[in-house]
Amino acid sequence: MAAAASSSSLQSIPSSFKLPKAVIKAGASNCLSFKNSVNHVFSKNLTTASVSSVNRRSFSVKSQSTSPSESSRPTKVHELCVYEINERDRGSPAYLRLGEKPVNSLGDLVPFTNKIYSADLKTRLGITAGICILIKNMPEVKGDRYEAIYSFHLGDYGQISAQGAYITTEDTYLAVTGGTGIFAGVYGQVKLQQLVFPFKLFYTFYLQGLANDLPAELLVTPVTPSPAVEASPDAKACKPGATGPNFSD
Repeated sequence: MAAAASSSSLQSIPSSFKLPKAVIKAGASNCLSFKNSVNHVFSKNLTTASVSSVNRRSFSVKSQSTSPSESSRPTKVHELCVYEINERDRGSPAYLRLGEKPVNSLGDLVPFTNKIYSADLKTRLGITAGICILIKNMPEVKGDRYEAIYSFHLGDYGQISAQGAYITTEDTYLAVTGGTGIFAGVYGQVKLQQLVFPFKLFYTFYLQGLANDLPAELLVTPVTPSPAVEASPDAKACKPGATGPNFSD
C-alpha cells in the first residue's frame, strides 16, 4: 500500500517542477567542501601501508610452500610380498546380509581374518583383519565388487593398513593408508592377486615413506603364486624358527 502511494505521489509531480536555485547552490557547495576536505598525505600513507601488507602476505605464502617436512619425505619404493591363506579354522569370513535380499546386494558386510605367511611360505607372520562392504553384485561374471578396509598385523614388525576395491573375479590394487612399527609413515599401494577366492591371495606391496630398509628376513624369494600353494608344515604348526617375532594370531 505504501509503495503504491509513493508511486502515485511520484507520478503527481508536474514535469515543470524545478528546485530553487538556492537549494541547488547549497548542494553544490556542500559537495565541493567534502572533496576539499580529503587529506592527501593521509591518503598516500594509507596506500603505502596497503602495498606493504600485500608484500608481507605474499612472502608468507612462499615460505609455507617450501615446507622442509614435505621435501624430505622418503620416496624410495620398498617391495614386500606375502601370502594370505584362509585355512578354514577361524570362522572366517562371516557374511552379514544387511541388504536383506536373498542374493548378494548393496550394503552386505563381510568381516574376515586370515593367516599371513612369508612369500616363501616358510614363516607365519601374522593375520589380516578387516571388513568388506558390498558395492555391486555382478551376476553376469559371477562375482562381486567390495570396498575393503583392513590391516596386516605382523607381530613386532608392526602393521600395514590398506583400503580400496576388492573385485572377486580379478586382480586389483589398493591404497596403503598407513602403518605402525617399522612401517610408521608408510604410504603407497598393494597389488592383490587372487588365487582361490576367498581362500588364497598373494600380495605385492610397493611401500614408500619408510625411514629404513625392510629386514632381510621379510625379503625372501617368493614361491610362484598358484592355486596349489600351501604353507610349510612347520609354519602351519607355528613351530620355533617358523614364525615372525611375537607374531599376531
